[in-house]
Amino acid sequence: MSFRSREMVKRIVKKIGGEKNLAPGLKDELKKSVPNSKVVMGRANRGLYAGRHIQFGNQVSHDGGNKSRRSWKPNVQDKRLFSYILDRHIKVKVTTHALRCIDKAGGIDEYLLKTPYHKMDTEMGLYWKAKIEKLYEELGEMEVVFFSPEDEAKFEEQFRELKLEQKAARREARRKMYGWSGKSEAIDEGRADAEGTHQEAARHGEGSSDADIHEPQVANA
Repeated sequence: MSFRSREMVKRIVKKIGGEKNLAPGLKDELKKSVPNSKVVMGRANRGLYAGRHIQFGNQVSHDGGNKSRRSWKPNVQDKRLFSYILDRHIKVKVTTHALRCIDKAGGIDEYLLKTPYHKMDTEMGLYWKAKIEKLYEELGEMEVVFFSPEDEAKFEEQFRELKLEQKAARREARRKMYGWSGKSEAIDEGRADAEGTHQEAARHGEGSSDADIHEPQVANA
């Protein structure tokens, strides 16, 4: 194994959590899958390229058949892919070929689990594959507990109350941050009292006008 391959294995194992946290046989699989003599473009190590790398060839002119060297680079896109095991989006550089493979597999988790190690020729692909395999293995060892509908309703109510408390705490923090005082509350109360007084006066005015209208009618009668 070349020096570059050994360093790649060390970085991947360190990111996952060390050799002690690796599943048995996983390190050997990583060593076998890391490219030894194959040259991988530098930016491919920071994304999922699915075997698509830079290619070199000749550009042939139509007139005289003159050849000039040129290169073809893969179509790379910045995407946010959702991982169910991580319960969050993964921001990663992927090629359009890798996107089609991910859609065909059914998601980023399924693609990483189904793709063998020897086809993951980039550092990021090996890292995410080893990490997700480790998480699924830990998930398989966990005990599954089912709750009754009453308990689920109780949990939802507690969660709703917790969200309301957090919202009130954020509101109070904003008030303290921006120098809120009781003056604005007093202004709002005074404004509400003024509106109530105005409405009461309007109702009283309507009643007095009705009385003025009925008085001549009574006198004429």
